[in-house]
Amino acid sequence: MGGVTMLPMAAWRTRPGLAELAGALDVAGGHARFVGGAVRDTLLGLDVADIDLATTHRPDEVVRRLEAAGIKAIPTGIAHGTVTAVSAGTVVEVTTLRRDVETDGRHATVAFTDEWREDAARRDFTMNALYADPLTGEVFDYFDGLADLHAGRVRFIGDPYRRIAEDHLRILRFFRFHARFGHAIDAAGLAACIARANDLMALSRERIAAELLKLLVARDAVPVVRLMQENGLFRPVLPEVEADGVARLATLATREAAAGVAPDAIRRLAALVAPGTAEGVGARLKLSNHDRKRLVQADGGVGDEGARALAYRVGTSVALDRLLLAGADPAPIIGWTPPSLPLGGGALVARGIARGPDVARTLRRVEDRWIAEGFPDATRVGQIADEQADQLLRSARNA
Repeated sequence: MGGVTMLPMAAWRTRPGLAELAGALDVAGGHARFVGGAVRDTLLGLDVADIDLATTHRPDEVVRRLEAAGIKAIPTGIAHGTVTAVSAGTVVEVTTLRRDVETDGRHATVAFTDEWREDAARRDFTMNALYADPLTGEVFDYFDGLADLHAGRVRFIGDPYRRIAEDHLRILRFFRFHARFGHAIDAAGLAACIARANDLMALSRERIAAELLKLLVARDAVPVVRLMQENGLFRPVLPEVEADGVARLATLATREAAAGVAPDAIRRLAALVAPGTAEGVGARLKLSNHDRKRLVQADGGVGDEGARALAYRVGTSVALDRLLLAGADPAPIIGWTPPSLPLGGGALVARGIARGPDVARTLRRVEDRWIAEGFPDATRVGQIADEQADQLLRSARNA
């Protein structure tokens, strides 16, 4: 694009400690620039979460400069040139300019460089290889990333096949970024991803899961997932994803929007995979125990007690998953917190029930009545408890 593009002013650029960090890294001397997502998202008018700085300083010099300025330096990935800086509570990833020496599709051996273009050339997509001067806001674009960004085109830097060979995860990243930012898909990138889909089998399942879950909540997740399924992208790692699953995902997305419920990755994964396969999928993707349990529970049906009874019994998040997946109305539980039964076993003992199994059984009967009546107040629960206690005691006398 002709002329000079300037990074718009945004709230994140005035975060506490950022100016001190820029000074420590000698931004004025041209030794550090913002890079990646912060630049891309600011140009699109989106909120920025993470801040990354690229610098010509070597990692040990970065640490020295930060510590001299009283800024905390954490060597999070120092072998690959990354130091995490914590300045007045603001966290920034600072990475030395790099070029790839050797890659195997999963890991890269890097060498440090002083050339900004070399650093840009090793990044995945043109829209992610934009840099900006922290002081002036001037944007530096080495591979027409600005044009691609404004066109909504996710394009590999250089040969797509080579970039995928360097890091197989870029296949999933291509689709995730297209689902988030894309309009017309880049034909060369799509062809390379389809041809190299089997490369995904070499990746750790944790990396696959992380990308997939981000993709599932992106703006255009449904059409992109459909494109992936139709072209066999899931087959190497998630054969449970079939056309029926994409249809379920599309239906779920419509229901989420109608109910005003935010897209949720685990819920959408539950819709996407074939029924009865959730446990195996969760284990293969090495989801957290919490997410794996929820994925399995989402497939449990809604029963006939009503939405709030379901939420009380299985928890609000699982109930919301089941209701939306089943096409039932989730409105009764949105913003609702299930109450606690205002009665304990001691209250039943005080009514004459002997300690032991009878107390537990009676408490369950009281709870069932309380749920069926729509969670009435403690006064009504007391009446239910009296009824149940009287019934039990009469039965015992007549036995």
